[in-house]
Amino acid sequence: MANCLLARPERHPAVPPTIELSDTLLTLCDEAFARHRDGQLVEAIAWYQKILSLNPALPLIRNNLGHALAEQGRYEAAMIEYRRALAIKPDYPDALCNWGASHYVLDQLDEAEAKCRRAVAVNPGFAGAHHNLALILKETGRLDEATRAEKRAICLAPRNTSYYEHLGILRSFTAGDRYIRALEDMALEDMATEGASMSAPDRVHLHFALAKAYDDTGRSEDAFAKLLIGNRLKRQLTAYDEAEMFGRMNRTRDLFTPDFVKAHQGSGDPSLLPVFIVGMPRSGTTLIEQILASHPEVFGGGELNLFDRSAGAVGNALPGSPRFPDMVPGMSTAHFRALGTSYRDALAQRAPGASRIVDKMPGNFHLAGLIHLALPNATIIHAVRDPVDTCVSCFSILFTNQAQTYDLAELGRYYRHYQTLMTHWQRVLPPGRIVDVHYEDLVGDLEGGARRIIAHCGLPWDRRCLDFHRTERTVRTASATQVRRPIYKSSVGRWRKYKSFLGPLFDELDRTDVRPVNPSHCNLQEDIHA
Repeated sequence: MANCLLARPERHPAVPPTIELSDTLLTLCDEAFARHRDGQLVEAIAWYQKILSLNPALPLIRNNLGHALAEQGRYEAAMIEYRRALAIKPDYPDALCNWGASHYVLDQLDEAEAKCRRAVAVNPGFAGAHHNLALILKETGRLDEATRAEKRAICLAPRNTSYYEHLGILRSFTAGDRYIRALEDMALEDMATEGASMSAPDRVHLHFALAKAYDDTGRSEDAFAKLLIGNRLKRQLTAYDEAEMFGRMNRTRDLFTPDFVKAHQGSGDPSLLPVFIVGMPRSGTTLIEQILASHPEVFGGGELNLFDRSAGAVGNALPGSPRFPDMVPGMSTAHFRALGTSYRDALAQRAPGASRIVDKMPGNFHLAGLIHLALPNATIIHAVRDPVDTCVSCFSILFTNQAQTYDLAELGRYYRHYQTLMTHWQRVLPPGRIVDVHYEDLVGDLEGGARRIIAHCGLPWDRRCLDFHRTERTVRTASATQVRRPIYKSSVGRWRKYKSFLGPLFDELDRTDVRPVNPSHCNLQEDIHA
């Protein structure tokens, strides 16, 4: 998925003509820029601060400092620097764009849009600002406007492959599309120069964009061949410790025994407010949330890190500051309740007055047992989809934070561990505590599935839930465009188009009792070996 882009730091500061920079200050700027360029953010920030202590009236250094702080995740501090830069240079498009990007990350989309529009007004040729505006427009449902903004970004920066990839999310490519020709020309040039014509991240975007283009135009084999290249390149750029990941899943199962759960039952906060949707990415979680968010008593909060953050605060208060799941044995009844209350209070700020607020972070499946003990009355919905469709869909998306999705074998192993952990939760938690919602059932019988979801949340039925695609709200996931459409079934069994490529995935899924989510839909083992 595309992200808002920060305008790149610049080497030497533009200053008012009345200010003359000394050779010493210029040398400091060179040092700071070199650290920033090489990703040495702590050192770069220190150099920028030293420069500003000598001359605080340098808007570019303020902007660069904000950029470095944002890269550290310190968005509020970054925005202070952008504000200071703009106080010196009011029409500074880079600072406006970066400020908008920080608002975007913090879910402040109105402010993000305003900053991006101002950056475009100041500099109509600023491709990055047009791209960021396209992202914001997409997530607020204005897809036609978003498409126009992305096309403008491509026109201004025709070699930026991430813009083409995002355009493919916004609209379908067609045979003879000039954007396909442009991508193919760049791919040929890159091949001729043996990878010297573009950076590794740009190459990743190139292959994912071509995969989408070929898939849209019926070239399934060409599409998956590009996915294999794009994912291989992305995996080379991604740190992923599979052993550590599976070790945490295994320790989670060992710690949350039936006796442990029973001993701490009822310890947490009794709030009915939270609705958790958990599962694998691309399993229908966004569709379920959109149905719920169409109910007048429900607010769709999107993918939130609130519970993980609240749990981290509890762990930090324990001796040795253990992480989940190792923190669990040291938790008392008071800790479980404090965790639930802390999360409830943070969640309530998202939509004061709502009866239910949805937290659609799929990865919270790791924490389902902790959620149960901290919030015993919260709703937990498990989105389930055919294993192969789920994995192929994950493999088709350029995620920014799903390191397990860039290799088919790794993806298959992750799926098996996820399924084992979910089976464990169903066994040790009270019957009916987690309700499974099958994607295939939901698209096959929308009203029946939607009624079941709403009833599980303890809410009265409302027919507006069937018109989920008309609901105007922010959607910040890879499914942001799909949930603007009425229900469709074309994604069921999509993996069959790519069957000849899926051997590594089949080998991993076939190692245990992984079966189709609903036997009436298909026979996975027969389909794999047919």
